[in-house]
Amino acid sequence: MGALPPESTNGAGRRSGGGLAVPMAWLCAEYLADQYLTAAGLAEPGSLEHRASLRALTLTVHLSGEPAPDAWLRRTAHEAGWPDWVAERLADAEAEDPDGADLALARAAWRALEETWVHATDLDGVPGAGPRPTVDETARAWLPAWRLGLPLAHLAVWLS
Repeated sequence: MGALPPESTNGAGRRSGGGLAVPMAWLCAEYLADQYLTAAGLAEPGSLEHRASLRALTLTVHLSGEPAPDAWLRRTAHEAGWPDWVAERLADAEAEDPDGADLALARAAWRALEETWVHATDLDGVPGAGPRPTVDETARAWLPAWRLGLPLAHLAVWLS
């Protein structure tokens, strides 16, 4: 995956005179993320949970620039600052190539994760203290979709 150019135009794209750029880096990251999620079987394909985790893992794979599951695990770990990292990496990518086809898809995925709200168990709002707090799965809160997708993405990579 590291040898692929970020975009391919089959000789007819922006890099050689115009045309439609194919977001190869994004498509490869999405394929990889889907393979991890499908193998883990944590969410039904097509469900909101699956779409949220697919977007979160695809963003992580694409923006990390590393084909290394260990790096993805560190990045998606609880309280690792993932949303701030995504915002920073998107800003860096925009400064480098504001019209990139990969960037447009990454921004759309991030926007969907931020703007889609789900009614789910809030793992950050776990009551009690101690090394192993209990989770009341019946207690629900409205959360941005990335808060649902990110733990599933992390678990999918961890299970691989």
